[in-house]
Amino acid sequence: MDRIAFLDKPFVAAAFVLGVGLLLTGSVVSYTLYSIRGLDNTLSVTGSAKQDVTADTAKWSIEVSRTVQEGGISGAYAAVAQDATVVKKYFADAGISSTTETTTFVDQNYTNNGPTTYRVHETITVESSDVNKIDALSHTIGQLANRGVQVEARMPEYYVSNLPELRVALLGQAVADAKARAEQIAKSGGASVGSLKSAASGVVQVLAPNSTNVEDYGSYDTSSIQKEVMVTARATFLVR
Repeated sequence: MDRIAFLDKPFVAAAFVLGVGLLLTGSVVSYTLYSIRGLDNTLSVTGSAKQDVTADTAKWSIEVSRTVQEGGISGAYAAVAQDATVVKKYFADAGISSTTETTTFVDQNYTNNGPTTYRVHETITVESSDVNKIDALSHTIGQLANRGVQVEARMPEYYVSNLPELRVALLGQAVADAKARAEQIAKSGGASVGSLKSAASGVVQVLAPNSTNVEDYGSYDTSSIQKEVMVTARATFLVR
């Protein structure tokens, strides 16, 4: 957790907790936790800022496989290699040329009453900045089955490449939101907010639109192209 420290000045006041506030404005959502500590007369506020973003990087893995009995492994290797070639061409024809592939694996499956089988499989992974094209391809991958390709497609994963820069921008908004909330609360109690004593950033939540699935250690939804990035900040202000 990042921390920004400022000079500390002692104050005396009665302690009270004012609760949790929720602010929703446009594409920015904020919530605030207020408390005033009696030892140094400070107001602590936890605010947040949320922004709608669009993923700019897509990653997608496709697996091809063959399951055979003992003695058919060499043929399975050849069939898997041929299927992998078809999948790569499928991406190349769509203009997706950045491909990587894992080593081909063989899984041995034992059964009590039947023969031992072997599963030969290979994974082809593509990464692209054209997230819409990857999304479109994920809806037509079934066409390969009509060509005899035994393919198992995972869900594409969508990422935001500029998340560190976005986090910094949202952190500033979260602190500003916290100050505005602090001023409202202090005013209602006949006080005013002074200088910022300390501030610390919380975890980053990358959420699907309208999701409330926040995690204590942060979350990162990769299933949707449209996302909401939320950052929290806890700020402590002197109260006079």
